[in-house]
Amino acid sequence: QVQLVESGGGLVQAGGSLRLSCAASGRTFRRYAMGWFRQAPGKERDFVAAISFNGASTYYADSVKGRSTISRDNAANTVYLQMNSLKPEDTAVYYCAACNPPYSTNVDEYDYWGQGTQVTVSS
Repeated sequence: QVQLVESGGGLVQAGGSLRLSCAASGRTFRRYAMGWFRQAPGKERDFVAAISFNGASTYYADSVKGRSTISRDNAANTVYLQMNSLKPEDTAVYYCAACNPPYSTNVDEYDYWGQGTQVTVSS
């Protein structure tokens, strides 16, 4: 089992940057592919980015491609999401999640979730 805790959210102006972190507990973290999702008020939870268990492969939603970078440090049991050139439409609660390899963009494929961290981008 994996427990996940996100941090790093906050209020930022459009064009700014944030780095989200997701700390995982348990020795099995390195076995899981990891993903970031986001959910805006009144909307479904959408895929943002994913990374393979060993960090060799990454995947991005078109909406963040070129502006975001997902990475992981298996020694530190942590996955990151660096977001640049933020836009007001990036405002949402951001969640990290773990799934079995190889990876998935489908929210239903993820078994473990964090509690989320709020990102608010002002115009």
